[in-house]
Amino acid sequence: MPQAIVDIQRDIYLALAEHIKTIANGGGWTDFLTFLPMGIIFGAVHAMTPGHSKAVLATYLTGASAGMRRGLVVSLALSATHVTMAVVIALFSLPLVSLMLGSAGSAPLLEDVSRGLLGLIGAWMLWSVCFRPPHVHGEGEGVAVGFMAGLIPCPLTLFVMTFAISRGVPGAGIMFALVMMTGVAITLSSVALVTVFFRTRMEKLLATRHALLVKISKFVEAFTGLILVVIAMREIFIR
Repeated sequence: MPQAIVDIQRDIYLALAEHIKTIANGGGWTDFLTFLPMGIIFGAVHAMTPGHSKAVLATYLTGASAGMRRGLVVSLALSATHVTMAVVIALFSLPLVSLMLGSAGSAPLLEDVSRGLLGLIGAWMLWSVCFRPPHVHGEGEGVAVGFMAGLIPCPLTLFVMTFAISRGVPGAGIMFALVMMTGVAITLSSVALVTVFFRTRMEKLLATRHALLVKISKFVEAFTGLILVVIAMREIFIR
């Protein structure tokens, strides 16, 4: 991971911690609201780090016949679920955290659920290639994939929420998490749009060779389904 990304995250988090401490001591809301847009940068930079299901997102959109709008829908569903899960876990406090989290920043149970559901999507795509004619994947399926991939909670959002709750100002944590979600969505949406752009360019290059395009599309869909199944099995059974 580039050191610059680590430094940006650290500096913003330390500044946020100071604002939350000030609010907890009875003031500083105006300064906090002024600082709040930094959450967009925080979320965008954090989403560039390993994880956040970027590979799953790109893999699915490569195999699915989704356009730009549908790609954005999938990425937004992933971003919203990824951050919201961290907020929900933090708000349910220590009992749920103890159940769901094996260590700081990880959630084994949710990871297994997320990857297991994605594995089912992959198996369905493999079955579809073998037994169904070429088709366009529905928007509902895309939203489901985004939701499943986002079930793993954002660790930094969880840290922010836990710190804010421990200081007695959960509202500040929720506000920052919502702004941070925007930054995460920007990064993941960029991944989605770039993936769809290059896939559609390849489809246009092959547009005059319809039979070949159909074969390639079915191969890519099958390969995508296989990758999702392999990722699911690897994450669940190989720690």
